[in-house]
Amino acid sequence: MIAVLAGGVGAARFLRGAVRLDAPVTAIVNTADDTVLHGLHISPDLDTVTYTVAGAIDPERGWGLANETWNAMEALARFEPVTPANSSAAPRWFNLGDRDLATHFYRTARLREGATLSEVSTEITQAWGVPCKIVPMSDDEVRTLVTLAEDCVAGKSGDEISFQEYFVKYRHDVRVASVRFAGSESAKPTFLQILRDAHKVIIAPSNPIVSIGPLRALAGVNDALASRRNDVVAISPIVGGKALKGPADRLMVELGMEPTVVGIARIYRDVCATLVIDEQDAHLADQVEELGMTCVVTDTIMSSPEVTERLAVTCGVLR
Repeated sequence: MIAVLAGGVGAARFLRGAVRLDAPVTAIVNTADDTVLHGLHISPDLDTVTYTVAGAIDPERGWGLANETWNAMEALARFEPVTPANSSAAPRWFNLGDRDLATHFYRTARLREGATLSEVSTEITQAWGVPCKIVPMSDDEVRTLVTLAEDCVAGKSGDEISFQEYFVKYRHDVRVASVRFAGSESAKPTFLQILRDAHKVIIAPSNPIVSIGPLRALAGVNDALASRRNDVVAISPIVGGKALKGPADRLMVELGMEPTVVGIARIYRDVCATLVIDEQDAHLADQVEELGMTCVVTDTIMSSPEVTERLAVTCGVLR
């Protein structure tokens, strides 16, 4: 069994390629991005992975369902003139498609019935016909909170906001002073035994700070990875000094890290023996290896199913 530590879009694309190889894959997915809006429990990374592996994702946006409509969100505009200033009712900064709402309706109802997030996620993936196991990192609440740098947003400087506010509302176009994972100290990870049983652990090309960071913040996870270090492979989400999608490169700079594959190596070297980097960064391979890691150079830009499958093979998805 292959265990894949996963965030959203990049991890989802990698997983889709991995399952095409008919390998036994278990995806362990970040849930610290989860939020509640309109009274609904929304799990963005779980849904992105589920929809992508099921072949239902919108290929242009990389999130949400293909051929989606937005009638419910558009209809909420009617209420904006009457919504009190201090009310959280009817927000439209976080888009939910009409068909996508069904997933959130189901998840919310089952959680209110007392089901765990793991149980509900299994039911949702079965409903979508997903050919691999998808596991939320914890059944307990963990929240990624972002402290904004001084003077970056009028009225918000120095404030701590939710990840979704940072990522969606402000389009991750604000400077960050720090990131923390509220609740990670007490939350119980769902996947320690999975890490012990896996013959290979792959850290997907996800944001190392806000996608993989929450998983590693849970009790026992870093120790479990370190104990299997020789079996852990990470794929750099940084190519040519830039993140292919999302704010990983800017977050690394703002938090005092080097936004290169060498910076990624420094983040993972204690828990991972092998770093897979793109051909554009081949000139940095020696610097990665000086940090005590094996460096593998290949095409990591998942531009086609065939490239993604070859990347999965390189990472050891097939024995």
